[in-house]
Amino acid sequence: MPQTHLLLSLTAAITGGTTGIGRAIALEFLRQGCNVAINHLALPTDSHHLTSLLSLAQEIREKDPEAGRLIEVQGDVSKPETGKELVERAVSEFGGLDVFVSNAGVCQFAEFLDLDHDLFASTVRINLDGAFYSCQAAARQMASQGRGGSIIAISSISALVGGGQQTHYTPTKAGVLSLMQSMAVALGKYKIRCNALLPGTIKTQLNEEDLNDEEKRKYMEKRIPLGRTGEPSDMAGPAVFLACTQLSGYVNGAQLLVDGGLFVNLQ
Repeated sequence: MPQTHLLLSLTAAITGGTTGIGRAIALEFLRQGCNVAINHLALPTDSHHLTSLLSLAQEIREKDPEAGRLIEVQGDVSKPETGKELVERAVSEFGGLDVFVSNAGVCQFAEFLDLDHDLFASTVRINLDGAFYSCQAAARQMASQGRGGSIIAISSISALVGGGQQTHYTPTKAGVLSLMQSMAVALGKYKIRCNALLPGTIKTQLNEEDLNDEEKRKYMEKRIPLGRTGEPSDMAGPAVFLACTQLSGYVNGAQLLVDGGLFVNLQ
């Protein structure tokens, strides 16, 4: 039987929580007994994702009264006040903050020679600035509580390798990894653990169109030792591990690849 209630009575906040990896982590946290506040942009095109997430959260609670509760908070993570508001709402609703997942990010392929200022600047603002400001807000709350906490950032295998059409993206993911390493040093005295998850090729709305190309999908699967691309749910267990003090209480400043073995097979 799968383990349950590993995060019972804890509170987590997650940026970019209505789709993809953030959504999968949010749902698993709820199943593990954790109350969750998710952030989202409130885009009209994503409203059905929010509606279905809230419905699933309710179903989980109906099946298990000890499951966590879910609230949603609108906001753009590239703005410093957004992370602060997300944390404040989580604390107001649930009484504190134990886990923070910096997940919100964008990835749009572009040729380096054609890359314009706006795309580069917006990618940095969302992926790196957003991670910094939101993690800082979470860390300030955790430090004030005096009981420690876990901050998890979703970096990428792209933090470790190059990408010809990702020259604006890979530096931000390397920056997120570096941010977690430095935060681990800075926040250890507050018993706040900071770690990074590095997904490989995970099929989300960001790359769904790309992976719908059968030839490209088969090429990617051929390079992955486990023989398949990842699903958002593949990220949920590793996130629970890093969130749970009983499982990872001495894990700090670490990077965990969740890529089916892709990185070690890039030769």
